[in-house]
Amino acid sequence: MNWKSAVVLIVLASALGGFFCYDTYWLTPARDKAESTKGRLWTALEPRDVEGLTIRRQSDTIRLKRVEGGGWEMLAPVKTRGDRATADDVVTSLATVRRDREIDPNPTRLGDFGLDPAGAEVRLEVKGRKDPLVLLVGTKSPTGAWVYAREDGKSAVMTVSEVVGRDTGRPAADFRDKTVVAFDKKSVSAVDLDSGGARISLLAEEPGKWRIVKPAAYRADADLVSDFLDKLESAKVKEFVADSPPSLDPYGLERPSTVTVWIGKDKERSSKALLFGRADMDKKGVYVMRAGEPGVMLAPMELWTAFPKTVAALRDKVVVAYAYDKANRVELESAKGRVVVERDGTGWKITAPDALKADSGPVNSLLWSIRDLRASGFLADGPADIPRFLKKPEVTVRIWEEGAKEPKTLLLGPS
Repeated sequence: MNWKSAVVLIVLASALGGFFCYDTYWLTPARDKAESTKGRLWTALEPRDVEGLTIRRQSDTIRLKRVEGGGWEMLAPVKTRGDRATADDVVTSLATVRRDREIDPNPTRLGDFGLDPAGAEVRLEVKGRKDPLVLLVGTKSPTGAWVYAREDGKSAVMTVSEVVGRDTGRPAADFRDKTVVAFDKKSVSAVDLDSGGARISLLAEEPGKWRIVKPAAYRADADLVSDFLDKLESAKVKEFVADSPPSLDPYGLERPSTVTVWIGKDKERSSKALLFGRADMDKKGVYVMRAGEPGVMLAPMELWTAFPKTVAALRDKVVVAYAYDKANRVELESAKGRVVVERDGTGWKITAPDALKADSGPVNSLLWSIRDLRASGFLADGPADIPRFLKKPEVTVRIWEEGAKEPKTLLLGPS
């Protein structure tokens, strides 16, 4: 091959490679975009460019504004958080609406199409555009698969998907955030509860552990606290009852029970509070309000059921807290005498009153029974009250754990 042929081949290869890149990175995406926007009413519009949505109807007006982070804020009919999923779906549906066909280029009776007045007026505020895009939505076509519509400022009536009619007819409540209280359970550092004048404060310790600090210091039932916070975090509004009622008395919210959730620590600490009113058995819910907001909502009844209303309900019910795998010595004392067993490898041995090999089954069964023992009520708080209820215990059980200088002691007697 001479040098001229080589040059020609190099030029052809370069041209072919250049065309391949041109086709791959420009022509193909352009064709794909043209295909995806084919038939759209607004071909240059993408849902992400919509910064505001207004749906004006005869009964009400819904206004939404996109906020930082991609969420939505409702500005009307009330000012509150918007439901991101619903708002995104409706904005996508409207921004990508396709024209089915033109029905009448210059109608004389818009009322025949439900457009005098229109059933809904949609306004999309678009980034970089001064004036909003406006679509007037009328009634359904005879087939029910389409609705009549026209662009504001244009006379032609067209048909668009019935989905547009459905989305513009959705109740305002659909666009509201249904989260009763928005918080991250993992960031909760403290909880305050006020029910019937009884005020309780809880403080998070290591992950999964809580302690009561007011009205007195007790271990808290970690499972109960966790279950309540789970229900509180996941609770969804069943009904938006009243946005600004003249009286809170019908809802039992004049003297509410309150839960305040504290998020973070030190300078980053913030709080969110929820007020509980009366339970509505017919609606299977409880009336609630977010602190600082005038609206009354109906929350699931299970949220009120899980609300810890007393210190006794919140206290840790574990009678003897110990680690089974670290227990290495058990002492039982009763009228029949004193028995001591100690860990012997994977089993147990009796060391008192005589040195004998122990049957591990009964020993393990006893330890498991004590570990799973739960209090059904609290009669007294301090050791000074022990003689009052257990003047002479019938059975005393002491459990030593590895590395512990003192045993965990359980006193048993008849009630």
